[in-house]
Amino acid sequence: MSAWLPTAPCTPQACVEGSAAVSARAVPRAVLRLTGVVLILLAGIVLSPLGWGSPRLRGRIPASLIRRWCRWIVRAAGVQVRLTGAAAPTGGLLLVANHVSWLDIPLLAVVRPARMLAKTEVRRWPVAGPLAARGGTLFIDRDRLRSLPDTVARIAGALREGSAVAVFPEGSTWCGRAQGTFRRAVFQAALDAGVPVQPVRIRYRLTGGTTTTAPAFVGDDTLLASLWRVATARGLVAEVEVRAPIPPGTHSDRRSLAHSAQQQETAAPAWTHTVLVA
Repeated sequence: MSAWLPTAPCTPQACVEGSAAVSARAVPRAVLRLTGVVLILLAGIVLSPLGWGSPRLRGRIPASLIRRWCRWIVRAAGVQVRLTGAAAPTGGLLLVANHVSWLDIPLLAVVRPARMLAKTEVRRWPVAGPLAARGGTLFIDRDRLRSLPDTVARIAGALREGSAVAVFPEGSTWCGRAQGTFRRAVFQAALDAGVPVQPVRIRYRLTGGTTTTAPAFVGDDTLLASLWRVATARGLVAEVEVRAPIPPGTHSDRRSLAHSAQQQETAAPAWTHTVLVA
């Protein structure tokens, strides 16, 4: 693994709220939720060659339908979605957000369907890999620093063509109570293409407003374990705050653009990261 690769101190053992106390009554509900997620995903796989999945036909499926499909995935998992803020602009757009969970991906598509930036390993995943590739995902080899300029150039090219590109600039998932720093490289693509940057803040809470780490997918966690925590959780709410877009030309360098896109929380956190004080 390359030394420049961003990492987070978050681990399932230190940060993530477990589901050990799942009641017998919750198990059938969780199985039903996961079944719904799988069925909706399969429907998307079947339909993807007819529109968004084909480069020649991309855009034939209305963005509103893609948004609805992604919202259905999240809702099928038992998660309520609260979307606030202005609508994302049309045309080339760099969509950036903090990264907590696999749920972040469909949530960003609810804001605006976009081409994702993903690690090359995703291409080899069964089912998800081919689907991601057909959907126009841009892949990055995070273990090869030399590949970074080429990746930035490909992102800039997609932006110039009028596509939205969704990126998680932290470079790693965090538990949601702690967060990483936005890496600057991808913001160079927005500068080169002359397109706006749309910051999005994703939070996961319980119905009463308490922050929860149950949806987090961090460290050596498995996707199955994360799926099960989400499916068995009660009153899980995903808050998606779409912040004002940063127009092109307002920042001369990627450092200041990245800093502006990652607006820090104004209130001091009421929770201290376990690993950081260990």
